[in-house]
Amino acid sequence: MRILIISDAWFPQVNGVVRTLSTIGKELRALGHDVSVIGPMRFKTIPCPTYPEIRLATDAWRRLPELIERYEPDAVHISTEGPLGIAARRYCRKSNLRFTTAYHTKFPEYVHARSRIPVAWTSAILRRFHGAADRVMVATQSIETELRNRGFRNIVRWSRGVDTDLFHPRDKAFLTDPRPIALYVGRVAVEKNIGEFLRLPFDGTKYVVGDGPQLRLLRKRHPEVRFVGVKKGEELAQYYAASDVFVFPSRTDTFGLVLLEALASGVPVAAYPVAGPLDVINGAAVGCLNDELAIAVDSALDMAPTECRDYAMRFSWRNSAQQFLDNLVPVT
Repeated sequence: MRILIISDAWFPQVNGVVRTLSTIGKELRALGHDVSVIGPMRFKTIPCPTYPEIRLATDAWRRLPELIERYEPDAVHISTEGPLGIAARRYCRKSNLRFTTAYHTKFPEYVHARSRIPVAWTSAILRRFHGAADRVMVATQSIETELRNRGFRNIVRWSRGVDTDLFHPRDKAFLTDPRPIALYVGRVAVEKNIGEFLRLPFDGTKYVVGDGPQLRLLRKRHPEVRFVGVKKGEELAQYYAASDVFVFPSRTDTFGLVLLEALASGVPVAAYPVAGPLDVINGAAVGCLNDELAIAVDSALDMAPTECRDYAMRFSWRNSAQQFLDNLVPVT
């Protein structure tokens, strides 16, 4: 099958959507499928307002149809609701091509956090965007329930996996700061609620791995925190494994791929009891979810690393890829 994925989130961006799509593409190719991803770097781009690390395609309306037609896909998946996603949706509807979409990000909540635009307004726009798709893929039951309550339809499940060969327990001597060590991995941005982690009373050392629009400000505001920037591959895995607790302060993620990466590294999770953490942890003794993040951290530090690793071993990228494949629809 020739599978075309269109996404405003793609390399060189570093985030969960990019990691998910790149890994799924690799797994689908291993299953014998031809996979192509159209991302922003094939177009003229401008920096996203308030988030210059993200580039937005400016000529998608003109160039995207030719790229789709040249590839001759058997299935089209529109991953994001940005300029590329909007242009792809428009072309597919105009050409009577069926397609699927995914709800990766609680975009209404993100927009509200940055601009105070009411969640209901943005939700209405997204409901219309995804309403044209044959199927809307979501990662968890919590998000499915939430979207159904907002009037979304044609929702199907697409879970996530973790690379347990890369992310695994290692020697903690990689980090030599006073312990315990609390780790955050992700965008350094207001919608990630990272301030709650940084302000958290903690008798140890905090590490932040990642980049984002708030990095410079927060680095000055919290000199006691180790901000180490973006890390990838083996080096990222070392930071995970050398930590004692993984803190996930976000209230707006739909899944939280980093949760699985931490657990696979033998590191327990501390988070709020919201969609994403609730679905990933699911009551297992591998993390603590509490409305008081400090309580969650203290409790998580007492949890067994071996149980975290064993729990993460249940999540397979091959199963995730097969789910994705089963959710696709032929273009005609």
